[in-house]
Amino acid sequence: MKQLTNRRSFLKTASAGVAGAAFLRSAHGLASPTNHLNVAVMGVHNRGGGLASAFARAEGCEVTHICDVDDRAVAKTVKDVAEITGSNPPMGVVDFREALDNPDVDILVIAGPDHWHAPAAIMALQAGKHVYVEKPGSHNPREGEMLIEAQQYYNLKVQMGNQQRSSEESSQVIEAIREGIIGRPYYARAWYANSRGSIGTGQSAPVPDWLNYDLWQGPAPRMPYMDNRIHYNWHWFWHWGTGEICNNGTHEIDVCRWALGVDYPMRVRSSGGRYHFKDDWEFYDTQIACYDFEGDKTITWDGRSCNARLVEGRGRGASIHGEYGTAIIDRNGYVVYDQDNNEIWKRSRTSGEATMDIRGGGGLTDRHIVNMMQAIRDGEPLNSPISDGQKTTLLCHLGNIAQKTGRTLMCNPENGHILNDEEAMKMWEREYEPGWEIKI
Repeated sequence: MKQLTNRRSFLKTASAGVAGAAFLRSAHGLASPTNHLNVAVMGVHNRGGGLASAFARAEGCEVTHICDVDDRAVAKTVKDVAEITGSNPPMGVVDFREALDNPDVDILVIAGPDHWHAPAAIMALQAGKHVYVEKPGSHNPREGEMLIEAQQYYNLKVQMGNQQRSSEESSQVIEAIREGIIGRPYYARAWYANSRGSIGTGQSAPVPDWLNYDLWQGPAPRMPYMDNRIHYNWHWFWHWGTGEICNNGTHEIDVCRWALGVDYPMRVRSSGGRYHFKDDWEFYDTQIACYDFEGDKTITWDGRSCNARLVEGRGRGASIHGEYGTAIIDRNGYVVYDQDNNEIWKRSRTSGEATMDIRGGGGLTDRHIVNMMQAIRDGEPLNSPISDGQKTTLLCHLGNIAQKTGRTLMCNPENGHILNDEEAMKMWEREYEPGWEIKI
């Protein structure tokens, strides 16, 4: 009965205490900046276009370069940014390395394909730039390790784009979980449900005149151009992408790891496959991955790319289960239930966050950007430093490796490395196109 009394006591003070603290953080976060930051954005066809607009709206920030291998995306985003700022348009370039050569650029924003995330981030750090890199922060586990090594060596800021870490609502309910609102949390479930169509069977085709395909491939070994991979469908090929678990699961698995207070697993297993369509899609449209941690805690990922049946009335989200109740968390708020399924606490965002489209955007993205600029200007802690973000990315990679090998992975809970499985550890890193090897 003591724990229940404490939980009720917590609820009486939560709105005044935790919410009040969140408000103070918000007020500080929106304070006027004291110095100017110049930003280059790489990869603007979908998510990167939204990030370019968000950075353009940020006070004390100027988007000076729009970088993309697609001439059409460059032209559109340059126009979009100019309409937001009402000033001179940013420079449009095909090769982001031109922006890295510019000493006036302070930040590189990376939203290209997954195989570019870590290589571009490391190149930016070597050029003296801070980095905002979209999730996942790496194409494979070794790249994540190398990116952390580079960040520590160059001592610059690297924020991963899992923007829910900047949510006041998520921060509030996770603080409440740690204070005991649902008792000891021991199980967390992450899910994503969508109705993606088939990508068909690709055909060899000439490279479009608007695309620099060689630069698009960059560090990845060269493959012939096919007509069903660019732009978005590269996500579903091992050569460039990381599947749905890294594409979207990174967000919700991160919330689960945050809520349970865990880092690296001791055991990983996965079931599923490409069930819905017979096409070129190489990853899994249905996947259940399970991660067991020391301290009797478990996270599961329920990914359905081709069946949009909602879970808890949501297309995506996380549920945190404890001794005395459950918390349901998504980008737009949370609901807490007791063991009798009575709703005991709820909070929703006043302005919704994009949850299921491929561009994203909304208040959480804006707050994540403000947090990064505060970190650069004032030394404030990053909400998702790459050293922490890569722990979640690694969970996603391990889920894919477990599924690919078809067996349970035993892992070192100190660093996530796979134990006693040479075949699985071969997937820890990748081969690179000659001349594109990552060097720190």
